[in-house]
Amino acid sequence: MNGVRLNSILDNDFYKITMQNAVVKLFPGSIVKYEFINRGKHHFPEGFDAALREAVNKMAELKLTKDEKKFMARTCPYIDLPYLDFLEGYHYDPSEVKIHQEGGDLSVIVEGLWYRTILWEVPLLALISELHYEMNHMERDSNEVVMSKTIEKADSLGRLGVTFAEFGTRRRHSYKVQNLVMEALTQKKESTFIGSSNVHFAMKYGVKPIGTHAHEWFMFHAAEYGFKMANELALEHWVDVYRGDLGVALSDTYTTDVFFQQFDKKFAKLFDGVRHDSGDALEFADKTIAHYQRNGINPMFKYIIFSDALNLEKVEEITNYCRGKIGISFGIGTNLTNDVGLKPMNIVMKLIGVQAPNKEWIPTVKLSDEHGKYTGDPKMIELAKEFLRIKN
Repeated sequence: MNGVRLNSILDNDFYKITMQNAVVKLFPGSIVKYEFINRGKHHFPEGFDAALREAVNKMAELKLTKDEKKFMARTCPYIDLPYLDFLEGYHYDPSEVKIHQEGGDLSVIVEGLWYRTILWEVPLLALISELHYEMNHMERDSNEVVMSKTIEKADSLGRLGVTFAEFGTRRRHSYKVQNLVMEALTQKKESTFIGSSNVHFAMKYGVKPIGTHAHEWFMFHAAEYGFKMANELALEHWVDVYRGDLGVALSDTYTTDVFFQQFDKKFAKLFDGVRHDSGDALEFADKTIAHYQRNGINPMFKYIIFSDALNLEKVEEITNYCRGKIGISFGIGTNLTNDVGLKPMNIVMKLIGVQAPNKEWIPTVKLSDEHGKYTGDPKMIELAKEFLRIKN
């Protein structure tokens, strides 16, 4: 039917691999559920469900190659060798993915053991995005334009003197466009480009795979241990697995203010920095700098990775504001991999439930620093706000 398919099991965000390693180790029996959320209210053409199902079924054929395993062992020494053996034997199971279409609406649910289903989210979103453009016959910019735009951005970021990574797999226009972007970004030796969140492209272009953990890591802990313990236990478990490696903490699953209440001196010293993913970036920088200073830590020895819907203007504003106050780096996603003359999709896939031992589902929620990004069961959102004393 269509030619859209994944070519590598590593065509995924690095934080999915790092989290899967931790889940295999700590939560091998946990069962979870994910749901596709069409934030942009995109219309899906007739037959989209069948085309997506075909692409999903093909994913069962993907397997970690010997070269990919060697790359992982060489590049990521903090990942357990038994996990790499596990990944070598891992296959996607398409029966974990339920796809349904009604008119222009698409429903995608993933359910199963967390250590198995954790890898579905990013490739599913990438496939949905690529199929959307292909099946709606939307024409993108030429390869030359895509590459020249990317080189211009890299040059601008180089002039600003800031390091940046490519974070754009989940909402990429297509595999081909992401490949063009990576080709453009790795052309110059003196570039400030430092790596990609996509493990496959990091390997292909000889750069560093970048990432730590995602919101789901904290959302799971809230469902398992309660909202008040979520941040602290999620960070503690991360430290138990990685012993100081992969030291960037995601701060906004239950608002930054709540996070900093629990990101005590131990964590502030142990983690290299924090990632900003919602809300006002400059306000976040002020809060982060003040938090380090309160704990007797020089903010210039720490850093913030900014990753929220970035474009060049935002990066310049943040850089000018933060320079000389705290270390900074940028993870740029859609603005790199889907700046092709078409409207980028606004789609996400979120962890929506964790199964309790009695088989009942505990709904998960995310209360980011932007109310529009709140996700989950409305009653549970209210409960979380009450428990965490979040006023607005």
